[in-house]
Amino acid sequence: MRVTLVISALVAGGAQRVMSGMANYWASRGWPITLLTLANDAAKPFFDLDSRARCIPLGIAGNSPHLIAGFWNNLNRIRVLRQAIRKSNPEVVISFMDQVNVLTLLATLGLGVRVVVSERIDPNRSRLGAVWEQLRWWVYSRADCIVVQSRGALAYFLPKFQDRAVVIPNAVVVPSDGEYPGDRPPSGPSIIAAGRLTEQKQFDLLLKAFARLKDRYPEWTLTILGEGPLRPMLESLCVQLELKDRVSLPGFVKNPHDYFRHANLFVMSSLFEGFPNALCEAMACGLPVISTDCTSGLRDIIRDGENGVLVPSGDEEALAAAMARLMGNKAERQRLGSRAVEVAERFSMGRVMGMWEEVLAREPGKRET
Repeated sequence: MRVTLVISALVAGGAQRVMSGMANYWASRGWPITLLTLANDAAKPFFDLDSRARCIPLGIAGNSPHLIAGFWNNLNRIRVLRQAIRKSNPEVVISFMDQVNVLTLLATLGLGVRVVVSERIDPNRSRLGAVWEQLRWWVYSRADCIVVQSRGALAYFLPKFQDRAVVIPNAVVVPSDGEYPGDRPPSGPSIIAAGRLTEQKQFDLLLKAFARLKDRYPEWTLTILGEGPLRPMLESLCVQLELKDRVSLPGFVKNPHDYFRHANLFVMSSLFEGFPNALCEAMACGLPVISTDCTSGLRDIIRDGENGVLVPSGDEEALAAAMARLMGNKAERQRLGSRAVEVAERFSMGRVMGMWEEVLAREPGKRET
């Protein structure tokens, strides 16, 4: 099947990792795959792509200085994207992420090509702004299918959209053998976290919870993988909390599995999520995990007390208490970690890609019943 994939850019990120994996999976099966990005020519894919998948950066991304400029820039984006999609001659177009979904649906009007759009974050917690929200409600009615990552995200959409929507989780990549990148792992017990350094991830909450425990567990360290605009604030907070020698922020890493293998506990402190790749990959590595109960999708992954621990979102005291319980109980960490690995089978690449292919195999215009 000829598939064209559309995304803003192939930078480091969960949606980008998933789309790269989809492109590689289908390209390895001999499907003609074209991957269009709105990013400029200088933006190289962060994740490895199969050489059989064509990646075409369109150079139409960027911020607009004011509303009028934004209007004309988006008209140009629609025009360029329409030309690229038509040239790729797809049987189906798959678009990722809210604003890109809107642009893709507008760009494909009248082309007679099937379009599947996918929300990659919980729309209940991440709003687009009035104009884009109205556009989303208007153009999503023209999508052949809307893919979301959890039942909670599905509930966001009006009933008239839900008959064409389907829940497809992210695939969990089974860890491969590799060397620890960068510095050697810490010699003592360690906590790992991962994600963009943004407000959504609430790493300041994690640092404050860890600071509560620094004297009680002096041998433990914390590593936060990822990059983002809040790095200066988080580095400053480490100094204020007297954690400078206990916390490491090594930036983006392409293969976090090697870090996961050397850690003793994974913690996710997010304010909201879609379907967190890093959490699932940590579980697949056999790590015990603690997560804020920040979205309905988390309960599709973690069964509290069985294969991980859930704490209320934004509750520093509860997060610190859960961390202390596992930091001080090796047997409990081993019990949770031994049960966490089953996510690799439950959300395997073959199973998840099979769900995508069921969507692609539907007759045009056929909806969920």
